[in-house]
Amino acid sequence: MTRRELERELDGLSKADKAAVVQRLALEIADAWPGIEQSRDIAGGAACLVRTRIPVWVLESYRRLGWSEARLLTNYPTLRALDLVQAWAYADVHGEEMDAAIAANEAA
Repeated sequence: MTRRELERELDGLSKADKAAVVQRLALEIADAWPGIEQSRDIAGGAACLVRTRIPVWVLESYRRLGWSEARLLTNYPTLRALDLVQAWAYADVHGEEMDAAIAANEAA
């Protein structure tokens, strides 16, 4: 998609949706992800949800398998809906990282 095409798409968004896009872009540019942390001492350095130590790639692998958010929240009782929002934002931008972690897990 070209910048011009993207600008046309943005023109059709509500102010709230535009604000969400701006926030997402700011997080991506700053490489800052609220609710996501990485530490060599936790899950081998994988990006995890704070408070839970659940790697984002684990949740992303279930999402790719078609699990609903409701199912994830039921199966991971420590998760909150906001955790999933943060995980999806991170996973969507870090697709190659997610692919590599999922592939490594499947090969293990």
